Amino acid sequence: MNKLTRFLVVFGVMLLLASPAFAETAPAPAAAAASGFSMNFGSAFGAGIVLLGAGLGIGKIGSSAVESMARQPEVADKVQTAMIIAAALIEGATFFALIVCMLFNK
Repeated sequence: MNKLTRFLVVFGVMLLLASPAFAETAPAPAAAAASGFSMNFGSAFGAGIVLLGAGLGIGKIGSSAVESMARQPEVADKVQTAMIIAAALIEGATFFALIVCMLFNK
């Protein structure tokens, strides 16, 4: 199997596992209702997907930066600065997506 086929199979299995999240949920338990915070399976699944994507993205940035620094050591400072800026932007988008997952958990 090539990479695309593997990705599609894994993504399809994850969607099948997440399908109960789209069903109507029961009322929150008393402890969660008292604290004012509860999170259903769909929100947790979305947060996991967000973190998985961010981890893969930052990992790809880091590996590409280290490889380019090894090939051209004289531009290592510029590459490192660009890598840190790109990783910070990805991390900011990840935090925003996590907040959206936690807020829209109905």
